[in-house]
Amino acid sequence: MNLNRRSALTLAASASVSFARALQAAPSSFRFRYALASCMYGYTPLAEILPEAKKIGATGIDIWPKVHGDQREQLDALGEERFAAMLREHDVEFSCITQYKLGPFGIDDEIRLASRLGCKLIVTGGSGPRNLKGAELKDAIAAFLKKLTPTINLARDNGVTIAIENHENNLIHDADSLRYLVDLAPADAIAVAFAPYHLPQDNDLLCRLLRDLGDSVAVFYAWQHGMGCKTKLPKEQELLQMPGRGELDFGPIVKTLAEIGFDGWTEIFMHPVPRGIPILETTDAVTAEINRSRSYLQRCLS
Repeated sequence: MNLNRRSALTLAASASVSFARALQAAPSSFRFRYALASCMYGYTPLAEILPEAKKIGATGIDIWPKVHGDQREQLDALGEERFAAMLREHDVEFSCITQYKLGPFGIDDEIRLASRLGCKLIVTGGSGPRNLKGAELKDAIAAFLKKLTPTINLARDNGVTIAIENHENNLIHDADSLRYLVDLAPADAIAVAFAPYHLPQDNDLLCRLLRDLGDSVAVFYAWQHGMGCKTKLPKEQELLQMPGRGELDFGPIVKTLAEIGFDGWTEIFMHPVPRGIPILETTDAVTAEINRSRSYLQRCLS
């Protein structure tokens, strides 16, 4: 019997879930692998951000460029050698470069940089027609991947994976587009950056989709919609994007991540308004807020 990649992943995930349930495997055996998203601290210097990684239980750092953060620009100013030394000093892995600004067809130099610095992941968006459905959507994703082939080959040659985030008003924007992406893309070079914020806040849908995507998920954003991140709100309302504050129950999601054996990076995440500012006024306050959500996710494991 011939199986496409997504079908095989679905069958494997179903078998794994059934086996885990049969053994009554406890989700407590699962551990998050946290990465610090540099943009959570706005334009704060890397020298101030890197010591915060251990405080939030993170072993990696995801470097963001302007306008969300400016740590990617700081890397250029510091130079690769100095940046690498700072990572070693704080025992932090260069886990990811996020590059929406350049887009998937503009990241070739970022792939080379990542490879030089031992970073194995770049997150970007899927470029193409917006908000398609059905066969049109699948065809557009196939065309996108074909056009991206030279960059995919470059990433493969450099040991770097390109993770595509599901983002509203984008080619990869909903559950079906993520499934088509995983079905059509080469598994050794393309992965998913899974953002619940941009999907219906429905646990059944989110958990089913995570099972369908399986080991294609390289990044999980612990991020919910709350009251959104497009207009300026009182801080208490803006923070509803954070796990444990908004209405989304992360318990079933955490259980599903445990069941599928998720071993990618988890980033506790939100966007402030305007972009480029820290989510709270001081570095200590940002770290405390991330830890508040981390404690909530830990309770979900219990």
